[in-house]
Amino acid sequence: MSNLIIPPEELERYGSTGNFAEQSLALLKHQQDHWNLCSKNYSDLKSVKTKIFNINNIEVKTQFNPGRIKSTSAKVDKASIQNRKCFLCTDNLPQEQRGIEFNSEYIILCNPYPIFPEHFTIINKKHTPQKIGGNFPVFLSLVKELSDKLTVFYNGPRCGASAPDHMHFQAGTKSVMPIEKDYEMLKNQTGKILVESATVKIYAVQDGLRRMFFIEGNNAEKLNRTFDKFNTKLGELTGGTLEPMMNIVGSFENGKWKIIIYPREKHRPDFYYLENEDRLTVSPAAVDMSGLVIVPREEDFAKLDGERLKRIYNQVTISNLIFNRLVDSAW
Repeated sequence: MSNLIIPPEELERYGSTGNFAEQSLALLKHQQDHWNLCSKNYSDLKSVKTKIFNINNIEVKTQFNPGRIKSTSAKVDKASIQNRKCFLCTDNLPQEQRGIEFNSEYIILCNPYPIFPEHFTIINKKHTPQKIGGNFPVFLSLVKELSDKLTVFYNGPRCGASAPDHMHFQAGTKSVMPIEKDYEMLKNQTGKILVESATVKIYAVQDGLRRMFFIEGNNAEKLNRTFDKFNTKLGELTGGTLEPMMNIVGSFENGKWKIIIYPREKHRPDFYYLENEDRLTVSPAAVDMSGLVIVPREEDFAKLDGERLKRIYNQVTISNLIFNRLVDSAW
């Protein structure tokens, strides 16, 4: 563990380190200088292909990124998880990988298979299951500390996390995901206010592609209580003993958190399980739900169009029935 953490004096040689956002960017420069795989993959990211679609006046980007094939096609069933080493445990990290500590429980690492020009994975020091319940305060803290440069997100263990057995968050370059620039427009044009107080606001948002919830507030404790209530309600409506399926994206500006929650119906769309030329290897997680759809196979990148994207979102987003029940719940 001691060799994993970069000493402050070493990190300072790679840029400003006045806050965690600056330290993270300095960490990336350090890793690109000392880790060939990291350097190559971030360099390759500059030449990835992208397409932009306008679907019902909503921007959706697709990114052909072959480096993400392992994550997109990851086997996350119980047997597969038990039969492989956890790649987020500190003992199993590549020898070249270094990180910086965040509070006493987490370590910020560069993601060596990036989607963003700056992409980080924030891992728990202990091998503990991916679970947002009880860890939402850490999420809020990360959002506040990193928001100067980065957007923080969480993938549930059954809808996007390729390591559902190890608690982690991710962060990527701010304002890359289309929903970040569309947030206010979607809230004002398609949002319904469910709660409005001096400290917390909740919006139910349907934009024709996704059904989601926006939570805003300036008080971390009250936001945490609001999320716990939401998490409990969603769990009751979807049944089962496991964490309800969701992806979460967060930002912080002007003293206020903005949290986007995507409740999910399914992990992967029907396209994922089709055969031969009908298959699309697309496995939506927080980034994809936010309008940046990652495609690791070039043939799928060529086939994806507005109609297929609409069908993917429709298949994986929460059902209209459950959404309406959440909207009608006593808040």
